[in-house]
Amino acid sequence: MPKLNHLWHILSDENMTRLRNETICIQGVCKVVSTNDAFLLSLACAEIVENVMIISKSVSRLSKRCEDSKLRGFETLFDGFANTSRDPCSWILSRKEMGANNKKMEQYVAATGTLHKEIDELTAIEKSLKKYTKCDSQRKDHHIHDLQQKLQWQKQKIKFLKNKSLWNKSFDAVTSLLARSMFTILSRIKLVFNINHGYPPLPRSLSASAMVYPSDQDSGSLNFVSGQLTRTTRISKHEESNNLSHGFFETSSKILKPSSTCLGSAALALHYANLIIVTEKMIRSPQLVGVDARDDVYNMLPNSIRASLRGRLRGIGFSASDPVLAGEWREALGKILGWLSPLAHNMLKWQNERSYEHQNLMPKTGVLLLQTLFFADQQKTENAITELLVGLNYIWRFDNAKALVNCTK
Repeated sequence: MPKLNHLWHILSDENMTRLRNETICIQGVCKVVSTNDAFLLSLACAEIVENVMIISKSVSRLSKRCEDSKLRGFETLFDGFANTSRDPCSWILSRKEMGANNKKMEQYVAATGTLHKEIDELTAIEKSLKKYTKCDSQRKDHHIHDLQQKLQWQKQKIKFLKNKSLWNKSFDAVTSLLARSMFTILSRIKLVFNINHGYPPLPRSLSASAMVYPSDQDSGSLNFVSGQLTRTTRISKHEESNNLSHGFFETSSKILKPSSTCLGSAALALHYANLIIVTEKMIRSPQLVGVDARDDVYNMLPNSIRASLRGRLRGIGFSASDPVLAGEWREALGKILGWLSPLAHNMLKWQNERSYEHQNLMPKTGVLLLQTLFFADQQKTENAITELLVGLNYIWRFDNAKALVNCTK
């Protein structure tokens, strides 16, 4: 229920405007992911749809225990709605109805959470009462009386909360709430991303180069009209028939599969994120970087970056005494970190929120996969990391040489 409310909030006019005007225009995204608005919006849409699909599996498990035959068939009905946009049960709610639905779910969640805390408190009271019953203290009777009163009050409180929470609600009542939310959210996704024929938007070309670095060919125009994202795209008959054969969720999942030139495809996104963050700390305080730390960073480098780094450092020598050049390097490194570091930090946030330990918790940052290094071009990212390391090498040597001179004075 909290995840459904969170998804509905993500799809608000305000957040969709922010997605179009800010999120996909982030400097790092434009530099190493893509400058194609249609492609980036397709990634955002596909990730939201993926989250809907995950929640739908939980709703499907609940629906199997319902008495209502329509609710028992939720999985088939939802898949059919995704593919055709047909709503035979009229489960799609108006915005006002969805607001009331969300408020009801929030109340259920809050009451159920409180109920579990009160049940734990009841258990603690019962243990204390049992303990004092066995005690021979003179104050035993007084404590037992207080605990018995507290126990009765706690039981009344729990009885009240059971009626307000999900405890006494039938599978039909709860699944009906969830099913209507699922249909309404998917309908909203199709509206704000202007998905026609029941299928998510695909880039015009599915080649690896076009997905990461789109050509100048017209792949569709995107505009916001009254807070609603609209898209007009010319799709060939072959592409349309290909979409029809795969279905809505399958097509959406294909969009999230990174091309061979992306860090996600090479399984390097998380590793490079950690490398960038470690390098960032060193650049912030080069005077605190020891030889062991530099060796640790070097050991984190893949062969491709090592080869590039050796080529850049060859012939430079070991002295770094030009303060002007050191200043220029600091300025250049600051600019690179300004757009690269957010992608690295977002990668860690995204990964942590979706780890096995946190997969059932609510996401707190709202970071999308397109804002991370997952879809970043490997070659461009490695070039930026190499530049950081070359600059770090110079300012590290400059600061150490400066410190040595000061010590000899």
